Amino acid sequence: MRLRCMCLVIHAPKDLRLDEQDAGEIGPGQVLVRVGFGGICGSDLHYFHHGGFGTVRIQQPMVLGHEVAGTVAAVADDVTTLKVGDRVAVNPSQPCEACKFCLEGLPNQCLELRFYGSAMRMPHVQGAFRDSLLCSAKQCHAIADGIPLAQAALAEPFSVGLHAVSRAGSLLGKRVLVSGCGPIGALAVAAARMHGAAEIVATDVVDEPLAVARALGADRTINVASDGGWVERHAADKGTFDVMLECSGNGRAFRDGLAVMRPRGTVVQLGLGGDVGLPQNLVVAKELSICGSFRFHAEFALAVRLINQRRVDLSPVITRSFPMTEAREAFELASDRKRAMKVLIDFAQPA
Repeated sequence: MRLRCMCLVIHAPKDLRLDEQDAGEIGPGQVLVRVGFGGICGSDLHYFHHGGFGTVRIQQPMVLGHEVAGTVAAVADDVTTLKVGDRVAVNPSQPCEACKFCLEGLPNQCLELRFYGSAMRMPHVQGAFRDSLLCSAKQCHAIADGIPLAQAALAEPFSVGLHAVSRAGSLLGKRVLVSGCGPIGALAVAAARMHGAAEIVATDVVDEPLAVARALGADRTINVASDGGWVERHAADKGTFDVMLECSGNGRAFRDGLAVMRPRGTVVQLGLGGDVGLPQNLVVAKELSICGSFRFHAEFALAVRLINQRRVDLSPVITRSFPMTEAREAFELASDRKRAMKVLIDFAQPA
């Protein structure tokens, strides 16, 4: 039987509609998930405001969203790992498992990777902002009793922070700088705390996200817009920090971060921005290591396990939820960094 669902579809910049679509028919290895909550990501905001980012642009209507959790409503006959009524977080990443990078153990670099709500491919990969989602059972990770679905929906962005920490190497006894405290930066703070950092300092240009960073485990926070001397203080004696998780994508933040790094420190770049100048003399003199961090893979299961075991409380990240009929208001609030961190869409409320 063909299924119908209500979806949040971006047609053009600022043209976000609640459309009814054919959800498909359940097939082998699949489950039907009634989506409970979905988190609005920075990429969703780029599609909403600008129709894309960089060279990626919407060329056809596309369902947004990739941070979701819900309840299993139906399973295919061959699915034995899940049952109706199970509450799950859904991994939006679908590597092919056959290309050279998948076979090398780098599925986040998959040549045929399909990721919910992405216009990088044509036709676009439709997203998960819908009240009913057909997906592979392999994408679903069970959520423990008592864990709110709203927190389970944070497993995906938390995975991004966990992957960044894995790129940095061991944090035991290290002093860590988290630069930029949007949702990813704040969750990177939580990830660094889970991995044994001795001290975590978070920076941003406004105070409101810094309060969330403190709630998630930052020992100190610095508003770099109002504290003009922070770089000079922390750059003394060849620097303060062993690791920087750079989450802003801002060129000045990157350069200031290099200045406050200790010799042989590691910089992990998460934030996406334009081209920036690299102070080569500084990198060479301090023998710094600079690496990128792109999405995640095994970290999704780790994120769910940490949430299930209540070893992390990610609730400070959540600002507010809206029914999908008020999606435009949700996106506008999510765009205001002084008022919002993570805004959720509640797909369980009737459209």
